[in-house]
Amino acid sequence: MALNRREGGDPGEGVVARVSSSIQGSPIFQKGREAASATAICGLKLLRSTGKAAWIASTTFLVLVVPLIIEMDREQQMNELEMQQASLLGAPSSMMPPPK
Repeated sequence: MALNRREGGDPGEGVVARVSSSIQGSPIFQKGREAASATAICGLKLLRSTGKAAWIASTTFLVLVVPLIIEMDREQQMNELEMQQASLLGAPSSMMPPPK
């Protein structure tokens, strides 16, 4: 029984438990834990704000840019239709090059 009793520890406490408790009690470990916690909190805030910015950007794109693209496509189709009708009717169009 004398072997189990060591100075400064419980009789059932092993070497690993004593070393880990002394490490967790050190000021360097505590400062590291605080720094990791602050980093995690900052990362979560950054992730949350990035998500909000992405939502704003995508909503703005859908509201402003997509209708513009659709309207430009319609305009292109109308121009092609007018050129096709002009060529079928035989009228020279300013858009079409003169026949050679």
